[in-house]
Amino acid sequence: MADSMDFVQLRVEEELARNLANAKQHPTGASEFFCLSCDDVIPEARRRALPGVSLCVTCKSIDELKSAHLKNATHGDSHE
Repeated sequence: MADSMDFVQLRVEEELARNLANAKQHPTGASEFFCLSCDDVIPEARRRALPGVSLCVTCKSIDELKSAHLKNATHGDSHE
């Protein structure tokens, strides 16, 4: 039978797994100076705010819109 310490340990393990998953999703390498998609300059403020950034705001927005569209299309949620 599980006691309160078992539940605490389970919560700690779950939180650690979530934190590791989040850390893996955010690149921490050097940021690009120029967008890899359109070659525009990535502003210094963006590079400082998002370590490892490789796309300008416009290209990142387009990338996210495409991803959302593809996600909806693969799940059969597209409106034709």
